[in-house]
Amino acid sequence: QVQLVESGGGLVQPGGSLRLSCAASGIIFSTYAMGWYRQAPGKQREMVATIDISGLITYVGSVKGRFTISRNSAQNTVYLQMNSLKPDDTAVYYCNSRNALTLYEYWGQGTQVTVSS
Repeated sequence: QVQLVESGGGLVQPGGSLRLSCAASGIIFSTYAMGWYRQAPGKQREMVATIDISGLITYVGSVKGRFTISRNSAQNTVYLQMNSLKPDDTAVYYCNSRNALTLYEYWGQGTQVTVSS
């Protein structure tokens, strides 16, 4: 059974930082690209950051220079370090895994990030 379990969300003031974690089980981690997506109320889900099996990283333009994605293969975990958070970053953040060969995807249950003073 595949599970992606996110943690690390919460309430933070503008300018603050959070680190999201996503622990994967039931997949061969090294064969999956990993990513973080977010969905704000009334908006479509958007890609935030992805890291493929070779370590190639992609960010949406609005988070470049503020967010950092990384993966730890020994722990089957992907992280999203979020700095200089803004109210526009408020959303439910979802972990995603995509098989490099079949492109089959799995999703986590989501974790709420709220940036507010």
